[in-house]
Formats: sequence, structure tokens, C-alpha cells
Amino acid sequence: MAVREEDWSGGLRWNALVTVRGLRLSTGLVIFTFLTTHLLNHALGIVSLEAMAEAQDWFVAVWRSVPGTVLLYGSFLVHAALALLALYRRRTLRMPGSDLWQLVLGLSIPFFLIPHVLGTRVRSAMSGFEDTYDIVLQLMWVEVPTNGLRQAFILVVAWTHGCMGLHFWLRHRRWYPRAFPVLFALALMVPVLALIGFAQAGRDVAMLVEANGLKPMVPPPPAMGTAWWIAYGVAWGSLLGVLGARGLRFLRQRRTLVRIRYPDRQTVAVPRGFTVLEASRLAGIPHLSVCGGRGRCSTCRVRVLGDVADQPEPAPEERTTLARAGAPPGVRLACQLRPVSDVAVIPLLRATALDPPPAEQRWNGEERFIAVLFCDLRGFTALSEQKLPFDVVYLLNQYFATVGNAVEREGGRVDKFIGDGAMALFGVESEPTQACRQALAAAAAIARGVEDLNGNLQRELGHPLRLAMGLHAGVAIVGEMGYGPATSLTAVGDVVNVASRLEGMAKELDAELVVSDGTVRRAGVVLGSGEVLDLPVRGRTATVRAVVLPRAGAAVVA
Repeated sequence: MAVREEDWSGGLRWNALVTVRGLRLSTGLVIFTFLTTHLLNHALGIVSLEAMAEAQDWFVAVWRSVPGTVLLYGSFLVHAALALLALYRRRTLRMPGSDLWQLVLGLSIPFFLIPHVLGTRVRSAMSGFEDTYDIVLQLMWVEVPTNGLRQAFILVVAWTHGCMGLHFWLRHRRWYPRAFPVLFALALMVPVLALIGFAQAGRDVAMLVEANGLKPMVPPPPAMGTAWWIAYGVAWGSLLGVLGARGLRFLRQRRTLVRIRYPDRQTVAVPRGFTVLEASRLAGIPHLSVCGGRGRCSTCRVRVLGDVADQPEPAPEERTTLARAGAPPGVRLACQLRPVSDVAVIPLLRATALDPPPAEQRWNGEERFIAVLFCDLRGFTALSEQKLPFDVVYLLNQYFATVGNAVEREGGRVDKFIGDGAMALFGVESEPTQACRQALAAAAAIARGVEDLNGNLQRELGHPLRLAMGLHAGVAIVGEMGYGPATSLTAVGDVVNVASRLEGMAKELDAELVVSDGTVRRAGVVLGSGEVLDLPVRGRTATVRAVVLPRAGAAVVA
């Protein structure tokens, strides 16, 4: 079964989209794991200094091993570099308050952390200084008490920054609202216990010092001063270098200001290189952009007044989006148009009070690689005509329960039930390969469940229920859509349309499941049987290579 390029294009785009985001997330999780274990070690100070020391042995064995050191410090350097890169790429520093606080806290961490790392790990490596808890606490709480206060402060700053990052990552998961009270309580409890343990241990050490005197310490080597200057030089140099690069970029762009005129005589002057959407945001002019300014939707489109030829040509991605939206000549995407001369524009979709709430409250739309499964009952209309209405409701509820249990058990979510059909999404909370495997496993489970249902309701049915399912995977827009209580998380895009068409082909081919070949290969599965066909899909010029399975329950995931 040959794989054609179009079967994988959505996955390649998705992989490119998540590379930087995934790297920032994975390194952040490593740092947060280290911080959590460090705080829990501090919390044992509530019990005793001996308990802290015993736990420190395990802590050191993990994080000061060669793999642990490479993982931790590599993650810290990569995470910091990606933060500076994101800071440089921002055209404007106007942002929501939560984003600003997370940025400020994150940028401040290295400057608070350098003295602690140099005074413990680096000093230990350079001079044989034994940085056990009793020695470190003597330095922090007895010799220089301000060091203890600084250490407590950096713990709170780092923990808050990490918790904010986790919140932004998890807030769109469907289980998160239910788990939030527990997670919030843990987020408060861990640093509070750590600070209490840290302070209690410091008090115990101060009492020991008062009774027995100071413990002798290895003096810091002369090279420590050089290390201190290098560390702070790199930190300040990196931050000031990024801010300086932003300033030079602004000065270079400011030489040729571009004026953008809006309706109602509003004019915004921005440096060349800004998009129209960025100009709107900078001036506080409401401007729709559901996809967040990535050129994936057309809600920000504007009509350019005057000669469009004076402006840069649209990139292929913008031309594709405009073509799909059926935009006439003279219409451009505000998030992609970077005027090189004065221009007048008219936003075609105006922001109103009925527009979706901000991202903090709702998932306005995100591009994700998902697998979409449609399933329907064949001939159920004729069967329902022979049954009493209440009997039809009973049969449908039995069938819907079979579908829902199978989908949720495999990690998907039922998007909607329509008549005797259902639509399910996989990949909203999982990576692409796993989403495809989950969807195939759910399709097989639904088929087996309907077979059991036929056996249990043989007398009531008269004729067995017959399934038709279509499955396809690729990049779609996932977001909350609807109005009021009818709002729900769903998906739109070509992937959904193709999956629906494949379900219709399953009825025509008398098959239980028709699944696109790209989905099967992405999942890396072996199917028990099935014929590979190039199927014409209504609304598409190219055919879709698909696997036709007469019996989906026999599909085997390997």
C-alpha cells in the first residue's frame, strides 16, 4: 500500500508546528520535576534535619548523576534560550497580564538562581565543599540570614512560574476543571510545607550552632569570583542583547513608518514589517482573528483600498486560505499583510459583543492533528418504522451507550450524536500516532459491541443492526463552537468532511469500516483483512486511498 504525499502533509505541518512548543514544554516539565523534588526535600525539615539529609542522598543520586546533570542543565539552557527567542520575536510587548507576569517571573529566575547554584553545586565541585543541609543552612540562616530569605523568595518565584506554565498547558483539557481545585490546593500546599520545613531546619541549625559553635567550612576557591562574573555576564548579556536587538529592529523599522487608515478616520502609524493585525492590536482597535494570527482562518481579512499591487504579494499559505474563503481580488489577510507603504483597509468581519470570550475563558480554536470517526446504522429508518417510538428510543440508547463506552475507553471523546449516527474525535489530548491507534481500536470495539447488542436483542430487533463507519486523520481546527448552553468542543476542516464521506462510501460498499490508508500507516497497525482502493470523494478532485473492511471487529492493532 503506497503512501502518497498528500496523506502525510497534514501530519508534517502539525509536526513542524509543535516542535518548538513541545521542546519548551518538555524542558519545562524536567525543570518543574526537579523543583518539586527539591521542595519536597525541604518540607522534610518539619520532621528533622536527619530526614532531610536522608532524602537528599536520593535527590543527589538522581539529579547529580551524569544523566541527571545533562538532562537538568540542558533543559534549563534550552528553556531559557527559547524564552529569549520568544521575547525577540514579539513585535509588541503588549500582552495579557497573566502572560506578562509569567514572562517577568521566568526572566528573573536566572538572576536569583546564580548565587545559589554557585554557592552549592559549583563550589562543591571546585573545592570539595560538602553542601549538606546542615552546612548550607548554617550559611543561609546563621552567617548571612539574607541568603535564606533570598532562597525562600526564589523558590516561590520559580514555583509560581512553573504552575502558571502548567495551567496554560492544561486549561483546555476536559478533565482539568474538575481537577483544578485539587491541583490548586497542591500548588499551595507544596511551597508552604517547603518554606515551613526550610525555616524549621534553619531554626534547628541555629540552635546547634549556638550550642556547639560554627562548623568549619572549606573557603571558596579564588576561581569562584571569576565564575560569578561569567555567570552574571552571560545572563545579563543575553537579556540585554535580546532587548538591544529589539531596539535596533525598532529603530531600523521606524525610519520608514507606514500609516494604516481604518474606517471612522482612524489612522495607525507603525514601523515597516508590522502586519495590519499587529497594528490593530497596538492601537487597541478590535480586530477578529480566531486562529490567533497564523493565517489558518480568514476572520481577520480586510479589503485593501487603492492599488493592491503596491503591497507585497501574498505568500502561498495566504493565497490558499483566501482561495478557500472565496475572497475576491483586493482582499488580504490582516495577519499576513505587511504594508510597505501607506494603505487604507476595511475589516470585513467586525468584532461585536456576540464574539467569543477571550482565550482565558474558552478554547477559541487551535490547529491539531486529530482522527475523526463517523459511525451510522444502516437501514435503521426502515427498522424504526416497524417499532413503537419508545422502543426506538430504547434501542438507540443501547446503541449510543455502546458507541460512547467504546470511544471513551480508548481515549477519545464523542463529539455529537445525530439521529442514529455519531461523530467521535481522537487526538484532542494525545499525539497523532496514538490518536490514530485509538480511533482504530474504538472502531473495532464499536463493531464488537454492536455484534453483542444484536445477540442480546435478537428477538426485539427482528433484523440485526448493521454498521457503517468512516475514519480519517489529519490537521483540523478544534475549538468551542455554538451558542450559550449549546456550545461544545468540536472540529471543522477537510479531515471531518473526508471522514464523513468515507462513512457514506462504507454504506455503498457494504462494509463496516472504510479508513484512509494514511491513518492506518500513521497508526502503524496490521489489519486482519481489507481491500485497498482509491475512492473518489465528493468535493475533492483527488481520490483518497482507503482500506475497506467488511468486518471492523476483526481489525487487529499490532
